[in-house]
Amino acid sequence: MKLKAILFFLFIGVIKVSAQEIRRFNPDTLQTIQLDSVVNIKGNRLNVETFIQAIVNDTSFYQAFREMKKYNFIAENRFFTYDKKNKVNGKIYRKIKHLDTKGNKLQYLVKQDSGQVFKKNGKYQLYTLEMFDYIFMNAYTSEFSDGSFNAKSAGGKNASYKDKLKTLIFSPGRPVKGLPLIGSKTEIFSANMRQYYDYAFYSATYLDSIPVYRFEVKVKPDLSSWTKDGLMIKTLTTIFDKRNLEVLGRYVDMKYDNLLFDFDVQMNIEMSYFNESKLPSKVTYQGNWNIPLKKEERASFLIIQKDYSK
Repeated sequence: MKLKAILFFLFIGVIKVSAQEIRRFNPDTLQTIQLDSVVNIKGNRLNVETFIQAIVNDTSFYQAFREMKKYNFIAENRFFTYDKKNKVNGKIYRKIKHLDTKGNKLQYLVKQDSGQVFKKNGKYQLYTLEMFDYIFMNAYTSEFSDGSFNAKSAGGKNASYKDKLKTLIFSPGRPVKGLPLIGSKTEIFSANMRQYYDYAFYSATYLDSIPVYRFEVKVKPDLSSWTKDGLMIKTLTTIFDKRNLEVLGRYVDMKYDNLLFDFDVQMNIEMSYFNESKLPSKVTYQGNWNIPLKKEERASFLIIQKDYSK
């Protein structure tokens, strides 16, 4: 059970410090779009169920990561780890040129690290860093093109749990079996869970030119503190392209605390278009998790992919 908890909680958390103490990134797609107006649900023949089904059934978001490796592009990855006083104690910076050649060739233009990043055996100090490489660095290689969220990973004793994290990232709202105590708490669109959330959506413009809807799911403010504490996903914001209802951006805020563990996370993923292809452009994460008998992990990262070409 502890192993399962560790593998899950390395993914989640928000570092509770002031902006002066930690180099923060903008984690919210909301800041990159310009709102036009609240959508008239009846007048536009749209409803909450339209957006919920679009989120649950969407595969284009995950597909964009699979398609990315078919292009030449530049990736810049910045990763920070923190001590108990929320001071930076480890840094990683990578600037990578990805070439669409046989074997998906990677050229490291810059590769730097400092502080408490690696163990003596060469492995990462934190599970957060290990998961970062698994989820995102694999997107630059053929290993990520498995075909589905739940496909069995190639090797590794933690492989099955890593695949569960793919579901959390790329398809929130689905139940995730095999995660201790909280697997069902991700299923926020079930009949039982919907009573705890408010829904709103807006017409907007994304990246100055793309017409979108912003669909927001938030915990109801008038719930009791006890009820709020029992809800893991606090906010889920999804940006839809109006022209096809495909997902262009996703922001999630998750927090949970009990006697076994606590975590608090903010994570955002944004897409942009290269010609007609939707491709990842920015991923941000900041957070911490803590379980008994294990060192608390605090980390943040910024991933930028740009200059796509064939």
